[in-house]
Amino acid sequence: MKFSPPLETVTLLRRYKRFMADVVRADGTEMTVHCANTGSMKNCVLGEPQQALISDSGNPKRKYRHTLEALQVGHGHWAGVNTSRPNALVEEAVRAGRVDALSPGTGVEREVKYGDSRFDLALGERSDPHTFIEVKNVTLGPGPDDTDDGMIAFPDSVTVRGQKHLLTLMDVVASGKRAVLFFCVQHSGATAARPADEIDARYGELLREAVQKGVEVLAWKVAISADGFELEKPLPIRM
Repeated sequence: MKFSPPLETVTLLRRYKRFMADVVRADGTEMTVHCANTGSMKNCVLGEPQQALISDSGNPKRKYRHTLEALQVGHGHWAGVNTSRPNALVEEAVRAGRVDALSPGTGVEREVKYGDSRFDLALGERSDPHTFIEVKNVTLGPGPDDTDDGMIAFPDSVTVRGQKHLLTLMDVVASGKRAVLFFCVQHSGATAARPADEIDARYGELLREAVQKGVEVLAWKVAISADGFELEKPLPIRM
């Protein structure tokens, strides 16, 4: 995923009303940008001015033309906070054949229905996929005062929706099809991924149950720069 023009480096002042953030540009001017993230952004927004990267839609008709893409977090690392990016990043890597576990040979589809749910990606024909993939943006790393252990966790707040996705993935396996949970780890300090049991114990329980019942879990680290984001390498998952 290349950015043209490259992302602009700014200073984040505050995030508020979930979808808005105030930033200061290099010339000292302040503006409001769109924040495409419904999560808590725990340990991403530090509560004090911090470096950030924003994109420019180039659309002057948008109320907030620019979007918050990444934040410099604890220990000098970067975290990608735009939750609209992971699906495209994973799709791009799968289509390019860079994710060995997910072959694009039978087709790659976006937003595919299964019962009353909808999965981010699917492999096979849209009318009858053989593999359903749920993508999660993973950014919860250690805070500035914590040990930098490289463990990046999901979720960053209680997620009833995420719990439902795990139950549906288990239903997919029970139906005889393949189900994959894909942790898109947008954190430059990542060395492994894990469930955040301390935040959502029920999610952790369901994740372990899902793995026992045949749901596959993949985690890949994203390389983050002003010029582009890209799935870089697989990560181990610590259960």
